[in-house]
Amino acid sequence: MKRKSIGAIVGAITALGIGAVPAMAEYPVSTVRLITHSSPGGGTDVFLRKIATTLGPIMDVNFVVENVTGGGGAKAMAEVAAAPKDGSVFYGSTPSYIITSLLSKPEVGYDQLDPIVNMFYDPQTVFVKSDSPYQNLQDIIEDAQASPGAVVAAVSTPSSLDRQVMEEFQAITDTQLVTLTHDGGGDVLMSVLNGTAAVGIGEIAEMRGQLDADAMRVIATYTEERVPGFDDVPTAQEQGVDLVVAKFRGIVGPKDLPPEVITAWEEGVQEMMADPEFKEWYEQEGVQYGYLGHDDANAAREEFVASQTEFFEKFDIN
Repeated sequence: MKRKSIGAIVGAITALGIGAVPAMAEYPVSTVRLITHSSPGGGTDVFLRKIATTLGPIMDVNFVVENVTGGGGAKAMAEVAAAPKDGSVFYGSTPSYIITSLLSKPEVGYDQLDPIVNMFYDPQTVFVKSDSPYQNLQDIIEDAQASPGAVVAAVSTPSSLDRQVMEEFQAITDTQLVTLTHDGGGDVLMSVLNGTAAVGIGEIAEMRGQLDADAMRVIATYTEERVPGFDDVPTAQEQGVDLVVAKFRGIVGPKDLPPEVITAWEEGVQEMMADPEFKEWYEQEGVQYGYLGHDDANAAREEFVASQTEFFEKFDIN
């Protein structure tokens, strides 16, 4: 239900003597900046721009998406942490902002931001050009084992979950690939398309146009089950690579935001997630529902931090 229709519904119900239904409280600011560390066309950029068009009418807010690249998310985090605590600035969060904080130890890290809501879990995929000789993961493994360092894999930022996936993939398969990092998913696509990289790691949403144009193929997903809409694509586990990755997508903001701002986001996002058109969009992109409110999102972040710390110790990454 769009917010602009609530007043009319409340009036009608009251006239019938049924009683009033509380409407969503007025948001404290009219314009909200949604900041992402990814370049235009990257997964988070696409995700935030869709949210802006759908959530704006619900919360009666004008959302503006800004790309603040650099430092694996460090610049974006610093800008959000220093923002006014009035609900006017937020950050599109992925595991990258935590990984950057743990590895690079920037002046402003994840612990200086507050998770507001989580929305999705975005399946990580392995993709190639449509005319690539690689049909599955075993083709890549055999090539990499035969020619160590010859296969180039494109990922987003150095601190991205994509990069971590490649580290684990090489450890599990006893291979050595060249991992090429970028500012975002859009740049990853270009490297695969122009032949700089033979294989890429990324999300379905950011490559949708290339998939529809038959310019790319997805050959594996790092999910427990096959992704709806891509039922012919086997998981990595089905292909003998025991690796499952869950990439969360959500919204974080400055610490100590007013409770009413957090509540407005929780209520607005839940209404957005239930919107039929929005649900159709995210299901078509292979994105999995993953709503968590403020408290649960904070708890989930701490669990992720613990798992990442364990991963870094296991692979001696520091």
